[in-house]
Amino acid sequence: MDAPARRNALSAGLVGELADAFTRCAEDADVRAVVLSHSGGTFCAGADLKEPPNPYSFVALLRQIVEHPKPVVARVTGHARAGGLGLLGACDIVVAASGADFAFTEVRIGVAPAVISMPLLPRMSPRAAARHYLTGETFGAAEALSDGLVTDVADDVDAALAPILDALRKGSPQGLAESKKLLTARVLETFDQYAEDLVQRSASLFATAEAREGMAAFLERRDAAWVR
Repeated sequence: MDAPARRNALSAGLVGELADAFTRCAEDADVRAVVLSHSGGTFCAGADLKEPPNPYSFVALLRQIVEHPKPVVARVTGHARAGGLGLLGACDIVVAASGADFAFTEVRIGVAPAVISMPLLPRMSPRAAARHYLTGETFGAAEALSDGLVTDVADDVDAALAPILDALRKGSPQGLAESKKLLTARVLETFDQYAEDLVQRSASLFATAEAREGMAAFLERRDAAWVR
């Protein structure tokens, strides 16, 4: 993701570009695995509140990553927020820098991490998810590791990625694809069962007066009206 001035926020355009890139990687026989990385100090700031993606297109992107026939590895060296954590949940392996940090900020703007719960809740510790969803606190890479959000934490992310990517290169395309199906079956069940309900719930939340106040407060860099 290469929109550092916008903190790699998930605009309609970026979601479409990511979907196209993942399609190309799926069709390229020379690609054995996909690395999802970023430029700038933010992996992804979540939804672009000025140019938000269609929620169905974002759900489709998350599912595309989960169902991708190649392993998808996230490389995180900065901040990850809200919908950006949904991308991490959809990836198979997540390697984060020791200085990376994370937050589910939805609760602070009057909405909930509805859609991203599909790839995340099957992977995260339930108690950890409860704390992070409800408080919106920023937490570090070590905590993300213990919570099940990331796979590995390292001071040198690229050095940590090297043996992982080398190992993936040694796997057969069929073996990787079939092994991934075993790992993602439970995650895909959540998409089959809850996708429509969660899209509708998210849309209804964003349409409320409370969410409009929360988004305005965020963009204006002030406390929302409900903050005590």
